[in-house]
Amino acid sequence: MWAVFLKTLPFFGLIGLGWLAARTRFFPQEAANWLTRFVFYFALSAMLFRFAAGLDMGALFDLRFVLAYLSGSVLIWLIGMAAARSRGLALPEAAMEAQCCMIGNTGFLGVPMLVVVLGERAVGPVLMVLTIDLVVFSTLITLIIHASRNGGLRLASVAPVFGGIIANPMIVAMLAGLAWGGAGLPMPQPLDEFLALLGAAATPGALFAIGASLAGRKAQRLAASAWLGFAKLVLHPLAVGVAAFFIFGVQPFAAGVMVAAAALPVAGNVYILAEYFNVAQQRVSTAILISTAASIVTLPVVMLLIGQG
Repeated sequence: MWAVFLKTLPFFGLIGLGWLAARTRFFPQEAANWLTRFVFYFALSAMLFRFAAGLDMGALFDLRFVLAYLSGSVLIWLIGMAAARSRGLALPEAAMEAQCCMIGNTGFLGVPMLVVVLGERAVGPVLMVLTIDLVVFSTLITLIIHASRNGGLRLASVAPVFGGIIANPMIVAMLAGLAWGGAGLPMPQPLDEFLALLGAAATPGALFAIGASLAGRKAQRLAASAWLGFAKLVLHPLAVGVAAFFIFGVQPFAAGVMVAAAALPVAGNVYILAEYFNVAQQRVSTAILISTAASIVTLPVVMLLIGQG
């Protein structure tokens, strides 16, 4: 346990450093926003492109893996939705809470941490989880909120949002990398070194940006947010673990990566959606804060259990 904790500690140390810098106002919020933008559009995209260019579709897409992750995630999504509706919440708020229960910070935290800790074999499974989260569940919540507010779905109002999902730099980078590798194009050394150099900024930049963004969050609506954090850190990895290991028979290493990805804290992009739709911002913000802090302990435990089989 101690060895696993020490492996993950530097990553959370960078998050803590970002939090401290922003909390003391040495690193203003505006700077955190621009750092996030740099990581999102440049550094992380370069890392994902380089990773994807070295894969083939067989390494990225495995039907049993997809079905296991989808079934476990949908189950937790439905539990989150049912729990919210039982408290009398409107459909958009319930959908946003359900999103918190199973969308992890795979892009900014999972890709850097899991690939470093678990090795480059983790690239394919991590990218598959990231793709499902971005495409399937971002689309799902968009459809639900638009339908509930407009009395049904209208293409004119939904199409721009779908366009934004498809144009997400992480999706574009992964698709471009897969196309490059699938076409058998060589990776010139200067380009490879450029991507490696730019991509190397993704890990420290993303983690520092996570910490800086947490500094501006206040703990409010604690009971509801604590439930969302528990669902994300405990129930989600448990559900996908059962589906992967016992129902669909996913290859053990890929299943372990899936469970580790499911154990990540609530993603910052859920808050972006909450802000965009003006739904449950306080609960989402606090859930991100609580789950990120708690994952310092829970994530090493999950990775230790995976390592022990």
